[in-house]
Amino acid sequence: MAATAGGRSRLLAPAALARLAAAVPTGGRRPTLASHAAFDGRLVGEVPACTAGDVEAAAARARQAQARWAATPVADRVRVAERYHELVLARQADLLDLIQLETGKDRRSAFEEVADVASTARYYAGVAAEELAPARRQGAFPGLTAARVHHHPVGLAGIISPFNYPLTLAVSDALPALLAGNAVLLKPDPQTPFTALAAAELLAAAGLPRGLLTVLTGEADVIGPALVEAVDHVTFTGSTATGRRVAEHCARRLIGFSGELGGKNPLIVLADADLDDAAAGAVRAAFTNTGQLCIAIERLYVEDAVAEAFLSRFLDRVASLRLGAGFGWSVDVGSLSRPAQLETVAGHVEDAVAKGARVLAGGRARPDLGPLFYEPTVLEGVTGAMAVAGEETFGPVVAVERVADAEEALAHANASPYGLNASLWTSPARGRRLAPRIAAGSVNVNDGYVAAWASIDAPMGGMKDSGLGRRHGREGLRRYTEPQTVAVQRLAPIAPPPGLAPERYPALLTRTLRLLDRLPLVR
Repeated sequence: MAATAGGRSRLLAPAALARLAAAVPTGGRRPTLASHAAFDGRLVGEVPACTAGDVEAAAARARQAQARWAATPVADRVRVAERYHELVLARQADLLDLIQLETGKDRRSAFEEVADVASTARYYAGVAAEELAPARRQGAFPGLTAARVHHHPVGLAGIISPFNYPLTLAVSDALPALLAGNAVLLKPDPQTPFTALAAAELLAAAGLPRGLLTVLTGEADVIGPALVEAVDHVTFTGSTATGRRVAEHCARRLIGFSGELGGKNPLIVLADADLDDAAAGAVRAAFTNTGQLCIAIERLYVEDAVAEAFLSRFLDRVASLRLGAGFGWSVDVGSLSRPAQLETVAGHVEDAVAKGARVLAGGRARPDLGPLFYEPTVLEGVTGAMAVAGEETFGPVVAVERVADAEEALAHANASPYGLNASLWTSPARGRRLAPRIAAGSVNVNDGYVAAWASIDAPMGGMKDSGLGRRHGREGLRRYTEPQTVAVQRLAPIAPPPGLAPERYPALLTRTLRLLDRLPLVR
């Protein structure tokens, strides 16, 4: 189906795809769902349409496997992640072909997924033992009270992953859940089931015991509610509207929820920025993955003093982007992934133009290249009356606006219900001062999105309508645990001493607390 530098991809052979589909657990024969290649619409393969009963059965098996896994030493879990890191890098050509086939993205964007998953596996393998170990905390009375915190697995984690990053947004959330001692039910988007199945197969090859990671394929409205009902924590990546519904379901069950949701991310270029770097960075931030990236830039604010010089550089780079299909490295921007995205992108641009916006670059679908191609597009003159001004486009469209100074740029950046990612181009010292004033879960200074995303030791997530909870860092691991405090009291209880008049105990405790104020916090 697809040729790589080393020849035909083994993973895309029909027999290999059929093997992956056969790994989906069902209680019998099921109707199938077809996955089609975004580049040209050809059939990739078919997977079972799981039922709610399949989810319940998979959850029961997963809980049995999880009980054994939770008793497995963390060091043994870590070795699975270390082997997985190596396997992902070794099998990257096959993974890249499969990601591209299902999503239509260019190969560089597909490689971001491989690099991210390998880095995530290495990171959590390196920190899991320390982060999950019982930790000493300050007791009520030093010397008398010993307090420790234990981190127990929640049990069964559910992950609902989207189509746009089918490897990253499935596995990079599953890895910390597994290392924390949990089992995982993974529901990938119907557009991209085979990437998730290939990722699970590689984890099995790395030594993950059977039953700990189960991929369930099917329609969201059929198996999504059953999954949320069956698990102990839900991780969701997708739209804000759907995220609210999933979070409400989790709230009714009193289980954990973490979600990376929508974004309308701003990029600010100030007068002291390196304009060549800013222009190149803005192109990457807006058009990587054909703009189908939650943390991609859709709003661009440029200080008036350098607007003409910046736009000249920026538009030259946009014009030079190579749009097309293919499994090589020569394409800069690939296809959109599904018809609904093309409809949204075209609709936003048409609405904006009809209401007075100007197209500075692009603005057209490209059916000559494939059914879902759309040119990288730059708009100017966008107003609040246009859908593209406030709604997430999730495609290769960015709106440019000139601002008087940094204060106006910050005000515009924050004038959105979303707060996922932001980019600020200025001097490093000024950037460090201004970045905390932007209401976004991550702010990149002199980078579009990669600097924050790739800093896996730091948390990643959204403010406002862009989400709840965080992935990456210790937060990304500990969200899959239940912290438990164990306090051991020595020598004397925390209670009035025998024979002491009750009215005298508050005075004695007050003097004791004042003495404790003089002591340093002990860990």
